[in-house]
Order: sequence, then C-alpha cells, then structure tokens
Amino acid sequence: MNRFIKLLLAGLCISGTACSQKAYKDLNVEEFDAYIAENKDKGLQLVDVRTAEENAEGTIPGAMLIDFKQSDFTERAEKMLDKERPVAVFCRSGRRSANAASILTEKGFKTVVNLAGGFLEWQKTHKDVAEETKDEYGMEIDRIDTKSGALTFHCIKHASVRIEMGEKNIYVDPVTRLGNWSIDYSKLPKADYIFITHEHGDHYDAAAINALSKEGTVVVLNKRCADMLGKGIAMKNGDRQALEGIDVEAVPAYNNTPGREKFHPKGRDNGYILTIDGKRIYFAGDTEDIEEMAQVKDIDVAFLPCNQPYTMTPDQLVRSAKTIKPKILFPYHYGDTKVDAITDMLKDSGIDVRIRRYE
Repeated sequence: MNRFIKLLLAGLCISGTACSQKAYKDLNVEEFDAYIAENKDKGLQLVDVRTAEENAEGTIPGAMLIDFKQSDFTERAEKMLDKERPVAVFCRSGRRSANAASILTEKGFKTVVNLAGGFLEWQKTHKDVAEETKDEYGMEIDRIDTKSGALTFHCIKHASVRIEMGEKNIYVDPVTRLGNWSIDYSKLPKADYIFITHEHGDHYDAAAINALSKEGTVVVLNKRCADMLGKGIAMKNGDRQALEGIDVEAVPAYNNTPGREKFHPKGRDNGYILTIDGKRIYFAGDTEDIEEMAQVKDIDVAFLPCNQPYTMTPDQLVRSAKTIKPKILFPYHYGDTKVDAITDMLKDSGIDVRIRRYE
C-alpha cells in the first residue's frame, strides 16, 4: 500500500471518528437530576419524548410532552422549544431520547442532554414522579379514561380549556389575551369544535375562533355571540344538540345575587354539558349557585367559576359542588380569588378537587 493511500485511509478514519462524536451529552440519573436543578433558573426545557399513554403513568415533575413517535416531532420541537435555552430529554429507556437529542442538536439546539437509562432508571432511584403533567405547550393536563380511550384536558387560562378527544380537539371559550397574558393559537392544534358561553371579552374572542378554525370546524354559541360572529350553531338554555361524537346540552348560567344580575342576566348566557363516550362534562360558564343546578346530574367532570362579584364565592362554589356531586371538580375563572381552601372545604365530600392555573 503506497504512502498516499495510507494517508487517505488515516484521514477518513479521523473524519469518521469526529463525525461519530455526540453533540449532546448522556447523563446518568444523578447527573441529570443535578442538571435540572442547576439550569432551572436558566430557562431549562425538560422534555418527555414518550407517548401520551406512557406519560399518563407518571413523568418527571415539570416535563412537557413531545412524542418522538409522532411524524411531526421535529416540526413541533422547533416550534415549541427555544434553541438558545438548555434542553434535557428523556424517554422510557434512553434510546428514543438519544435519537431525539441527536436530531435537536442537528437542528441547531445549542445545549442538549439525554437521560441515560431513561425514566426506568429515574424510578429506580426513587426520584419524584409527577402525577399531573404538562403538554408540549407547557399547559397542565389531566386525563380521564373512557371506553374508547382517554380524554385529555389542557389548562389554557381563565375559562379557556382544550379537550383532546382522540384525534379531535374541542375548545371552550378560547381567548387570545387577558391583561398581560397572551397566547398564539396558531401554534395549537386546530379545533374540531368550539363552544362559547357568552359575549364577554374573557369568553368570546372572534380572533381566537378564526385562528383555531379549519374547514369543518363546528362553533356552538349562545344567540348573542352567534349574531356577533355571524355564523355557528346558536343554542339557548334547554336546547340539545347531537354532534358527531358529542351530545350537547345548553344549560342556564346567570347571576342571582341582588345587584349582580346585570353581569349575567338570566336566559342570555349558556353553560354546557358535553357527553363524550359516556362521560358527562359540565362547563358552568359565568354563573352563581342557581336553582337549576339541582337538575345537573351524573357529572364526571365539572368546571365551576369562582371570582366574585361576577360569578361565585368559594362558599357558593362549594354549595354548587355538593349539589352537583361531580367526580372531579376544577375551579376555574378564579382570577385573584383564593381557591386553595376549596380542597379542604370539600375534603369529606368524595369529590376529587383539582386546582390548576385557571387564574
């Protein structure tokens, strides 16, 4: 073999070795745990790349979900993550997350680390495991099982909620801005169904409806909002509507305390009961503890508002919950009202109270 060929092979070997070097770092559990703590104040982006089913069984606290098995993983990661901030990824055993880490570094993410051994190793060391998790948009999520699969509730803000129903998405009262808070709905999945309770700006937002709409999106509103939007299915209190996969009941929502009737007059606004695969979900809208709640039966999940003087006080909410008796209760639309005490107030009721970020 002549000298030229030897030099060429040596060069290829060196080049191959350099190319095989990882641009991300594998960390063991203790190193990964320390990395999270050290970079928390630097905007660390902790990413669970497992499936939603795996994620539902528990995850590392603070992690967002971006499923590596989804065909649009790279697109979603680039949309949801900041390339300048540190990223820490993990999966079940470390293999998927290693591939994810490699892709992220190729796409220009500056600092990426991977949990060697994955979530299985994390659990072995008795590290904390979060029961409630976050989605890929940083929103808190909760799941309930149905006969056909899970319904996933995404906490957006205030009275804005997203429900993931298999491949379909339901939005309730989506708005783009509340005070200093805002959201870009172009980054979220398009809506198959949108439900609007009433015309106030923290519930009705034509821009949000248009941003979430696609061909075939069904919008359900009270009559005032339908007139304002110029489209949609108008429902009044007592109406029922059968949609594909959802049975809808429009129920009363109003103020009944003297002096507050002007905020939400009787007969104008809607609450909604959505029945999906046998599960009944009650969005009360802006209301107080009205007598019609005695007719709201067999509720699996209830969203009850709590910000005086526009909706309910904590005491009113507790009375409503004891009347309705939902299996799971989310206080929402609570602004500056202190709702943590509601958990103690209902501790012997058998109701699972879940406080999420619905300020």
